[in-house]
Amino acid sequence: MSIKTILFDLDGTLLDTNELIIQSFQHTYKTHLKKEYPREKIIRSFGEILKITLDRECPECSNEALETYRAFQGVNFEKFITIHTGVKKAVEQLYKKGYKLGVVTSRLNESARRGLKLFDLEKYFECIVGANNTDKHKPDPTPILMALEKLNSYPKEAMMVGDSPFDVLCAKNAGAISVAVSWSALPKEMYLKHDPDYVVDSMEELIKIIEKLNKE
Repeated sequence: MSIKTILFDLDGTLLDTNELIIQSFQHTYKTHLKKEYPREKIIRSFGEILKITLDRECPECSNEALETYRAFQGVNFEKFITIHTGVKKAVEQLYKKGYKLGVVTSRLNESARRGLKLFDLEKYFECIVGANNTDKHKPDPTPILMALEKLNSYPKEAMMVGDSPFDVLCAKNAGAISVAVSWSALPKEMYLKHDPDYVVDSMEELIKIIEKLNKE
């Protein structure tokens, strides 16, 4: 098997945006629903398209809640976002080895680029497919297939790395190799029940798996 393309989810995979997302939801729910939401409940929605979450939780005011959420994130973005351990070094290594790299995220493109630029990562990725590129989102295969088309690549030679069941299922539905990262904030059973092809505990382990597959 030859792996030429590696696609990454952004939130919770490359970047630790957990606190940013939690704080944004808590502020939004307190503003519009006048109540506190437990962190655990918010975390279980990670990976889902924001509009879907707010349509469910704030059915009477989802559009207003969406604006509140995005305004809060816009102001607090740099305050609550960090990069996961080993990410920058591993991405740079993969880039130098000639792999095609892309980001497939449920975040809006502008916000995704802002996060990548914050840690000088954007230059390593040939394409970004975000929430505003398509109306069909993970776990539908469309975002991955769009990224592969932009990269002139094919599912059989691609790998999708993510932290949620949406990422695992998106990869499987597209015919790509699915990799779940163990540093996900989600309970492990949420993504393990979908049988990802691999679960990695570090970016170094991810590189070893890619190199092993390319030797087989």
